[in-house]
Amino acid sequence: MEVRQEAGESEAQLADIIQMVRDTVMRRWLLLLVVFAAVAVLGIVAVQFLPVSYTSTAKVRIDPSLNPLATKSADGKAELTPEAIDTEVASVQSPTIARAIVRQFHLERDPEFAKALQGGGPGLATASDRESVLANALLKKLNVSREKLTYILDISFTSADPVKSAKFANAFAQGYIDAKTGNKAGTAERQSQWFERRLKELADDARNADAQVADYRAKAGIVESDGGNANGSTIVDQQITPLAGSLAQAQADAAAARSDLEAARTQMAHGSRDSVGVVLNSATVQALRSQRADIVRNLGEIQVRYGEKHPETLRVRDQLAAVDAQIQSETRRVISALTATAASTQARVESLRQSMAQLESRRAGDTRNAVIAEGLEREATAKRALYDRMSQMALDSMQAARVSLAQAQIVEVAQAPSRPTSPNKPLFYVAALVLGLIAGGATIAVQELMSGTLRSAEDADRTLGLTMLAAIPKVAKGVNPADLLITEPTSFFSESLRIVRAAVLGVRGQAAPKVIALTSALPAEGKSTTALAFARTLAIANAKTLLIECDVRRAVMQRMVKGAPPRVGLVEVIHGDAPLDEAILPGDVPGLDQLLVVSRYFSSEDLFGGGAMENLLNTLRGRYDHIVLDLPPLMGLADGRFLAVLADATIMVVKWDETPASAASSAVNWLRADGSNPVGMVYSMVGQGAESVGGLYYYSRKYAEYYRSA
Repeated sequence: MEVRQEAGESEAQLADIIQMVRDTVMRRWLLLLVVFAAVAVLGIVAVQFLPVSYTSTAKVRIDPSLNPLATKSADGKAELTPEAIDTEVASVQSPTIARAIVRQFHLERDPEFAKALQGGGPGLATASDRESVLANALLKKLNVSREKLTYILDISFTSADPVKSAKFANAFAQGYIDAKTGNKAGTAERQSQWFERRLKELADDARNADAQVADYRAKAGIVESDGGNANGSTIVDQQITPLAGSLAQAQADAAAARSDLEAARTQMAHGSRDSVGVVLNSATVQALRSQRADIVRNLGEIQVRYGEKHPETLRVRDQLAAVDAQIQSETRRVISALTATAASTQARVESLRQSMAQLESRRAGDTRNAVIAEGLEREATAKRALYDRMSQMALDSMQAARVSLAQAQIVEVAQAPSRPTSPNKPLFYVAALVLGLIAGGATIAVQELMSGTLRSAEDADRTLGLTMLAAIPKVAKGVNPADLLITEPTSFFSESLRIVRAAVLGVRGQAAPKVIALTSALPAEGKSTTALAFARTLAIANAKTLLIECDVRRAVMQRMVKGAPPRVGLVEVIHGDAPLDEAILPGDVPGLDQLLVVSRYFSSEDLFGGGAMENLLNTLRGRYDHIVLDLPPLMGLADGRFLAVLADATIMVVKWDETPASAASSAVNWLRADGSNPVGMVYSMVGQGAESVGGLYYYSRKYAEYYRSA
């Protein structure tokens, strides 16, 4: 429910705003039309004097595959990012290209651009300064943009001359391509020269690094391995390996010699020397033992043949003794040889051990030298790799210097346009009309906001604290509105007065006020006309009515009523100079009498405050059903305040959309402060723009069938 209520309130507010705008336009349509026409005409005339310009466009396609700013897409194709394309756009607008075009076409002689040099000054002292100024003037007429999402750049140039627009658009396109090609070739050439210098430096560094490695290896005793790789070994490393093998072999030989010697000694300690294995294995001992066996066999035969004492037996025995002596000598020699061999092999082992200890001591220092050598080798390797990489880059740069490929090409040459591109006169005409409409709307809006007047029932209730009784429409010029009660009794104007009568007198027979005063805050608000029309309305409704004109300083009522002018009037009756019945004249409708002012009366006396007016009204109350008083304005005059107190009811007449709210509010406050009875207010001279504003719906065309002219 709350949502629906809020939606309804929002729709109502929107409808009120729309209605308010429509009513404002209807009220002030003439001012809106005047401002609209003035601004629109001025705009249309101004368009005729706008300078004509022509724009030509050359199209340049960028080749991503040749652009150094290109990147690789997922499918491996070259592509340019939006930032890279913006860079190319900025390159076309380069001041360098503009200066080249200034020099090429001698723009200092072109009137269209030479005017930028007018005035001179210290900033144009040199040719370079003047060239910069002309280049800036040229760039202001240039526009470069990317064509949608393509690699095509639109290079547009605007000029008062169509031929120039095409010429300079093509010049910028060609200048961009020349600049890219020249820059690429020049850059490649400079890179090639730099590479040559850098390669020479890197070659020297590589050679020095290799020499440093070789010198250090030589000093440290580090030699390359058989494989020729970078991981070399020292001389000590090469000596240790065979020495370790020799030491192992010597240790094995010493162990074997000691074993043989110990075995021989053990065998000798447990038996005859003849049982020593080493002795038995000796060839000499074996020969002597074979010889001894022959002698022993021969000795046995001789002993058997000759006996023990025979000389031959003795000789053979001497031979046997000699062989035994030789065997013993050879056995001792073999044992001595074993002992010497064991001692020599052990001495060799000790010698090899001392050599190994010395080499191991030297090897600890060589390890640190090897680490340093490896670091120098890595540095040399890195310098050689850098030299190789730089050599390849130099080769690429030299190839680029020899073959310069353009990164872009002109795909559409600019042509001189046959019609101007600006101003777009139809568009400017529409803009002038729209601007005129906006200006007119703003004017009436400002006027509406600054008016400070009363226009609706809400304004009356909020500002004055009074109920709006009715809204009396404005009639055509030259027509007396009060006469419409007679000539057109069923018109809108007549019906409005009947609404006032119903509002003041009531519709259920309650006690109605007898003396009814009509006043206004300021002059010329339709008060007198309304008073006359209201009195006629009462009379037409079969009520005996008297209209008293109390606005003695203005005295316009006799020009508004029909019939002969009076000879005496209200002033004379109050002064006692004329009888009351002589001053009261019949009106122009049955049942209406009039007590008017003969002529304008100016006096400092208190005409209505001395009691005479009160007595007069008391006398007239018994003779008439209603007495209508036309009071003077309240602002600036005192008479109206005295008279309003004497009335049973007072009606404020406010000119619609004219009377300042502050003036009307002050007047009502005075009435209340004086003790009078303001029963409501009436809008006078309401324009047709008041339709539906503040409840004045009966001004709508929907009521056309209810009102009819006679």
